[in-house]
Amino acid sequence: MKKNGKNILTAGMIILILFAVWTVLIQTADVQAVGQNGTDIGFASLNIWFHKMTGVHMWVYTVTDWLGLVPIFVCMIFGTVGLIQLITRRSLLRVDKDIILLGIYYILVILGYLLFEMIPINYRPIPIEGRMEASYPSSTTLLVMSVMPTLIFQTHRRVQNIRFRCGIYVFTVLFTVFMAVGRTVSGVHWLTDIAGSVFLSSGLYLIYHGAVMINDSDH
Repeated sequence: MKKNGKNILTAGMIILILFAVWTVLIQTADVQAVGQNGTDIGFASLNIWFHKMTGVHMWVYTVTDWLGLVPIFVCMIFGTVGLIQLITRRSLLRVDKDIILLGIYYILVILGYLLFEMIPINYRPIPIEGRMEASYPSSTTLLVMSVMPTLIFQTHRRVQNIRFRCGIYVFTVLFTVFMAVGRTVSGVHWLTDIAGSVFLSSGLYLIYHGAVMINDSDH
């Protein structure tokens, strides 16, 4: 198990490196002043082609924006689990290590989101309520694809009922696909913004998953 954990951890680090390379490419490859107010957009030909093909669907944006509360609710569930363990066991050291690692992981996801909000790489193709907003990586896609896999992972570890497990698995997969596709075709992000979210969320999740497996093998 420890070897598998290390392999998964390494895969996560490699994907984060790919995310860093992708971020550099977005700022250097096929850069054209085709964004809002003439802002520069990388991979401009690809992004403009895809944006024209899908168009803008604000109702999809609105639906996926509200559904972005679902992963926040998932975070609250596991935060409550950790809090209950802390209160009942009276020591942070007695809280399940995978829950502690999960809390650290969620913090890293939030920090990643805040970092790119403060240092915009791209702006959205269209203004939102009259304002230019940072678009890279897609924050809703990042949140969904970072948090929802942890629901499957933790359900597998903590739930014995097979039917309930399967229900959670099916819901999580369908919800994640719907949200990723919805944000992609809604027209409020460039295609490369979605790809950046996939790289970042995948890398962070695999690091979390690998760290839990390594911790399990040590106990």
